[in-house]
Amino acid sequence: MVAIFNFESMVTLILLSICTCAYIRSFFPSLLDKHKTGFLGIFWKFARVGERLSPYVSLACIILGLKIMFFS
Repeated sequence: MVAIFNFESMVTLILLSICTCAYIRSFFPSLLDKHKTGFLGIFWKFARVGERLSPYVSLACIILGLKIMFFS
């Protein structure tokens, strides 16, 4: 099933994208900062969300990981 049609897969995909973009931006900021608009601007926005809301994103990752480990 495509991740867009399954809510849990979509949330997993979004959380992993946010975490990955924030991690990449911490080591290579110029890689994402030069694409603030357009289609590639989505990744810059994911990185900003990951930086500003990191406690909430990490809590969501922990909850999702526990759900996958114990309830799937």
